Amino acid sequence: MIINTNAIYVLWLREMKRFLRAKSRVIGTLMIPFFFLAFFGLGFGKMNIPGLGNDIDYIHFLVPGIVGMTMLSTSMFAGISVLWDREFGFLKEIMVAPVSRISIVIGRIVGGATTSVLQGILILGISILMGFKIPGIPAFLLSIVFMLLISSTFIGLGLIFASKMKDMQGFSLIMNFVTFPLIFLSGALFPLENLPAWIRYISYLDPLTYGIDGLRGILLGVSSFSIIFDFAVLIVFSFLMTFLGAYFFEKSESA
Repeated sequence: MIINTNAIYVLWLREMKRFLRAKSRVIGTLMIPFFFLAFFGLGFGKMNIPGLGNDIDYIHFLVPGIVGMTMLSTSMFAGISVLWDREFGFLKEIMVAPVSRISIVIGRIVGGATTSVLQGILILGISILMGFKIPGIPAFLLSIVFMLLISSTFIGLGLIFASKMKDMQGFSLIMNFVTFPLIFLSGALFPLENLPAWIRYISYLDPLTYGIDGLRGILLGVSSFSIIFDFAVLIVFSFLMTFLGAYFFEKSESA
C-alpha cells in the first residue's frame, strides 16, 4: 500500500477551495455555536451548577465543549461530500486514478480536519470576545492538536456512514440522530459527574468525551482524566476510524 502525497494534497486543496468559497457555509456553521455560547454561557453564567466548582464560570466551562461540538458536527457531515461527489460523477474519476484508496481517504480527512480546525479557532476567537482567556500560546497549539484528533476521528466515522449509504437526505437524518447523543454523552454542556453512573460508563465509549476533557485540561487546567490519557485514547480512536473509513470506503466503491 503506497501513500500518494500528491493525491492527498490535491484533495486537501480542493476541500480548502470549497470551504473558502462557501462563505454562507462558514457563517451558518458558526452561528449555532455562537448562540450556544451567548444564551447558555451568559444565561446560566451566574447559576451554581453542581460539579462545576466555584472557581470556574460556566461560560469558561462551556467553551471547550462548544469547540468539541463544532468539531463533531462539521467532521461528521464531511462525509456528505462523498455522496455529493458520487452523485455528480467526481468520485468515479477519483477511483479510476492510479492512487491507493487510503490516499483518497487521508486526503479527505486532512482537508475536512483543516476546515474543522479553522472553524474551531474561530469559535475560540468569538469566546475571547465573551471573556474567555487562553492560558498561552503552548496551550493554544496543544488545543489545535486535540482539535485535529477529534476531527480525524469523526471524519472517519462519517466516511463509514457515507460508504454504506446512497441518499444524501437520509445521511443528514442519520447524522443528526448520531451526533446529538454523542454531544450529550461527552459532557460538552454539563459536568459528567452529574450523570448517573451507568450513563457515565456509556459516555466513556464516546471519543468526544476525551476530546473535550483534554481541551478543558489544556485551556482551563481542570479535567476528569489526565491530558496524556485523553491524548492516548484519541490517538487510538483516530487511527481506528481512519482505518475503518478506508476499509468501508474501498469496499463500497469496489462493490
